[in-house]
Parts: sequence; structure tokens; C-alpha cells
Amino acid sequence: MTTTTLPTTLPTGTFAVETSHSQAHFSVRHAGIAKARGTVAIVEGTLVIPEDRTAATVTATLDPATVDTRDANRDGHLRTADFFDVDNHPRWSFASTSVETDGDDLLVHGDLTIRGTTRPVTLRTEFNGAATDPFGTARIGFSASTEISRKDFGLVWNAALETGGVLVGDKVTITLDIEAVPAA
Repeated sequence: MTTTTLPTTLPTGTFAVETSHSQAHFSVRHAGIAKARGTVAIVEGTLVIPEDRTAATVTATLDPATVDTRDANRDGHLRTADFFDVDNHPRWSFASTSVETDGDDLLVHGDLTIRGTTRPVTLRTEFNGAATDPFGTARIGFSASTEISRKDFGLVWNAALETGGVLVGDKVTITLDIEAVPAA
């Protein structure tokens, strides 16, 4: 069996997020007993990586109308004013404000805007490597995660359970899988 060793050095340059190979995932406690999971499409993103990694910048735009939790009724409810209000807030955004190293990881601090509300978040980011595909395109990959309070973004709808507690938890875990190529 052969194995491929990927370069572990983060290259410099300006990179465009490959939206067909990148995704934002989320999970939130449901009924206090399980987690509901879903995805939201990343529609564009740019990474600028200079020699000084702490001067890097990241921007991204997501489309909440693409929410997919594998339940059409729930997805429809999430798109309404009870949650994402996609008619009035058709885009979410992230813009980094600073980057710092933490061992092998990068901490990408930035402003996340959901439903017209902007809050600071920190994405714990892992560089997954660099590769050149069979067509000669250089690619880099990252994984990142953060946790937010949905209430901080105005997502306050809930329903009480007759056994106590509420239907939708407050803490939302967000994970990102990002693949990017040199910007044209």
C-alpha cells in the first residue's frame, strides 16, 4: 500500500475558496437528548496568506437559504423569520480581524454576521496540507471550528417540552471544511 505525504508548510498567496469542495456544518442540541446537524453552503471566500501568518486575512459569505438538515419541514422552518429570516437576511458573512498561532493551529479571530447581527468569534483552525491535483491546480485545505450562542445572533425561537427544558439548545457548534486554490 502506498501513502501520500502532503506538504505541511502553509503556502503564501491569495486563495479562493472552492465552494464545491467546502462546507459549513453545524450541530445544536435537540429536545435535550440528541443533536440536530446540518449544513449551509459557502458561496464565496478569500484567504490572503502572507509570510507573516499572523497578518493573514479571511473572508467568507454563506447562504442560509441552502440550510440542509435532512428534514424538509425543519429546513423550511429554519428559513423563516423564527430563525434565519432569509427573505430579509439572505447572506451571512465572516471577516477576520486577527490571526494568532497556537501550537500547530491558527486562531482566526473575526466578526461573524448572522441575521444582521455581528459578533466576534474565534475559529480554531488546522492546516490540513497542500496538494496539486491531476490537472495541475495547487490546493490547500483547512478545518476550523467554533461555538456560538444562537441567542447572541437573535435566533431566540424555542418551544417548551412537557418534560421540562426546551426543544432547541442555545449552543451551536460550527465546523468548516475548506479547500482553496490560488485566486485568478
